[in-house]
Amino acid sequence: MTTDRFLTLSSPAAWPRPSRRHVLAAAAASSALPALAQFRVEVSGVGLTQLPIAIAPFRGEEQSPQKISAIVLADLERSGQFRSVDATGAVLDETQRPDVAPWRQKGADALATGSVLRLADGRFDIRFRLWDVVRGQDFGGQSYVVAPGDLRLAAHRIADFIYEKLTGQRGVFSTRIAYVTKAGSRYSLWVADSDGENAQAALSSPEPIISPAWSPSGLQLAYVSFESRKPVVYVHDIATGRRRLIANFRGSNSAPAWSPDGRSLAVTLSRDGNSQLYTIDAGGGEPRRLMQSAGIDTEPVYSSDGRSIYFVSDRGGAPQIYRVASSGGNAERVTFTGSYNISPSVSPDGRWLAYVSRVGGAFKLHVMDLSSGTVSAITDTGADENPSFAPNSRLIVYATQQQGREALMTTTLDGKIKARLAGQSGDIREPDWGPFQKQ
Repeated sequence: MTTDRFLTLSSPAAWPRPSRRHVLAAAAASSALPALAQFRVEVSGVGLTQLPIAIAPFRGEEQSPQKISAIVLADLERSGQFRSVDATGAVLDETQRPDVAPWRQKGADALATGSVLRLADGRFDIRFRLWDVVRGQDFGGQSYVVAPGDLRLAAHRIADFIYEKLTGQRGVFSTRIAYVTKAGSRYSLWVADSDGENAQAALSSPEPIISPAWSPSGLQLAYVSFESRKPVVYVHDIATGRRRLIANFRGSNSAPAWSPDGRSLAVTLSRDGNSQLYTIDAGGGEPRRLMQSAGIDTEPVYSSDGRSIYFVSDRGGAPQIYRVASSGGNAERVTFTGSYNISPSVSPDGRWLAYVSRVGGAFKLHVMDLSSGTVSAITDTGADENPSFAPNSRLIVYATQQQGREALMTTTLDGKIKARLAGQSGDIREPDWGPFQKQ
């Protein structure tokens, strides 16, 4: 992260570093970001209500390159909804009803058992079952036959199954995140599992890449590239690697945000002077200006119903978050707590607004209940940036500094459970959480 966090708002090149999709991302993208593809997950904090669950070691998983039970458990713990009950050494047959009495004595409410079998063709047969320890009932199970490269995905889907069965809400463990790193003189756009593992480089460039934004389908990423020596917006197809130019107008083109139907994007353009908000067709074309402002308007994000766009503006003298109808018109101010608020992210269920607020000299992640306006600071770090909600609205991913190191973090909405997704060293930037995946 850059050290200069007190830039003025006198020009489009002056938004502060912690802003995610700001106009002046050129300066932000210039600091060192070593490439990093693998993360270690460290969960901290204690939730008020957590369901105690035992994940028994899967039979045969010692022959697998991935320990399925450990991945499932890490997913569930990171959600903040579960507490692990020790199941060390308890390798059970998932085809047989277990004796639940010992697990009841251990305080478990649920038990997962499973197996991993390597097939002759090199693939793996994974099976598991979930049991209600309290009532002794079978919650059902799943089976997968996967290539070695899909073992982690199978584990994430098992965790999704368990999460939904026990909470009634859809799990997000098989979803993906995008983020940006820099190694030497090369910038890379990564796509990774929701826990940061299994990262694949979608794009690499000698020029800065910033502001990745997932399409609602999860098949494309919009981003800003500086290959033309100025910010230009592209849309990148994840499966094929093909991309198309969306916005390359005079001045700066930045801060892409998808509409919920995927048909258009909101962007920040300086083609007519100050940085202002426009919408543009997802296939490109002539942009439509949303409103007229004497200040800098940037960082647009759509509400989940597509009716509103939240954005950052200094029209009142300092950056605050505003809302405007997606068809344009008059804007209304949303944030009133704090004198400096940036980087809005709206939860998919429409209930919450996450953003970064400067408190003294620190930048801290805050969450607002949009129905009541109540605001809570949910971190104790001082360099938070780029919040992005999980598609089930229960977790937020963000970048920060922790113990002197750049880190990618997830947090529950109350801030009680945090997970650090961090490598041995290096910087991580611009996280964006993708949508639910089709099975």
